[in-house]
Amino acid sequence: MEAAAMLDAFSAAPRHQLRPAAWWRSTRLASQACRATAPFARADWQTACAILASNSTGGGGGHDASSSNNSNRQPAPRVNGQKPLPAPAPALEATPTPTPAELDLVPVSNLPRPLSISDLSPAPMHGSQLRVAYQGVPGAYSEAAAAKAYPDCDAIPCDQFEVAFQAVELWIADRAVLPVENSLGGSIHRNYDLLLRHRLHIVGEVQLPVHHCLLALPGVRRELLTRVISHPQALAQCELTINAMGLNVAREAFDDTAGAAEHVAAGGLRDTAAIASARAAELYGLQVLADGIQDDAGNVTRFVMLAREPIIPRTDRPFKTSIVFAHDTDGTSVLFKVLSAFAFRDISLAKIESRPHRHRPIRLVDDANVGTAKHFEYMFYIDFQASMADVRAQNALAEIQEFTSFLRVLGSYPMDMTPWDAALSSPSRADDSSRQY
Repeated sequence: MEAAAMLDAFSAAPRHQLRPAAWWRSTRLASQACRATAPFARADWQTACAILASNSTGGGGGHDASSSNNSNRQPAPRVNGQKPLPAPAPALEATPTPTPAELDLVPVSNLPRPLSISDLSPAPMHGSQLRVAYQGVPGAYSEAAAAKAYPDCDAIPCDQFEVAFQAVELWIADRAVLPVENSLGGSIHRNYDLLLRHRLHIVGEVQLPVHHCLLALPGVRRELLTRVISHPQALAQCELTINAMGLNVAREAFDDTAGAAEHVAAGGLRDTAAIASARAAELYGLQVLADGIQDDAGNVTRFVMLAREPIIPRTDRPFKTSIVFAHDTDGTSVLFKVLSAFAFRDISLAKIESRPHRHRPIRLVDDANVGTAKHFEYMFYIDFQASMADVRAQNALAEIQEFTSFLRVLGSYPMDMTPWDAALSSPSRADDSSRQY
């Protein structure tokens, strides 16, 4: 190898014969020769460095000592079992050849692997061994949504939505799966307020069909019921069906559907039924008095997946972006400007939600003729169908930022593109007179 031979010749030369400038120039030329020679393995470079190190430590200070060391120079050490570089031609006198030293350096295979882009942006649908927080108890629809979003995850039940947010922030959980809207009951305002209060990021969404059942203790008949308990959303979603069943029962709100089933079972309440899932009936030993009692067969709840860090937006699959904004003076008139920014760039909107401004709920406008007008101030939540990696979305938000006093991106995440069950698109079963309860 030409580079190796140059290094060997350089190292064999008496060092006192080279001036400092010449020695540095020779070193630089040798290094350039090594880089110019291809291929030059890592082990070869380590061997060359070992040659220089052995010669720099083995030579004396004078010419005679250098000549003696040159004639009896130690061979290059063997680095990681590699063959040493070729030695110069032997002298006429027969001299014994010393055994080369062995240098075991750190193997290249044991060095840490550099981080790649895949390490920084894990697939949002991969849920193996993730700890996922949800609101409710085992058997809740949120637990089913967490299992759909992150299969094989470790689901962590929380008694409140706020606790699920805090579980992620405090590293007790890796993700949180929380509902934000239902096709029958509308938006879940509490979670919209919590999205603004906390600093978590939306990293995905999942849509879960809701299949309500009327549950009671074994042996209880429907005509003996005097009360039905469940989550307020579940009670609203089954109102027409309960009336059509002819049940004269009081409706009472509970924290969640599965918690209502657990309460009936734990208290042995034979005059009370719960609206919950079929899985809740299995978990708490209840019987199903009526199956599928939701007013609309197409009852679907949309959940969002929350994490401490956002994911990297992409353009190779459908994405959705959620934002929240407000303005100090223009009030609701700013909404028209925002919609124009999206319409001009042909960006479709998926949702618009308004919530009263918590810190400034009322805006006063004084008029000398009619007096003082009082207007509500709002925070606006918008979901639009575009990725933040899309230039159109970037330009739209840059324009919106010019006439808003507050703008925050809650997340840019993949849309739920799972196949839709055709059975859910059938007409409302509450209007089917042939249905038996």
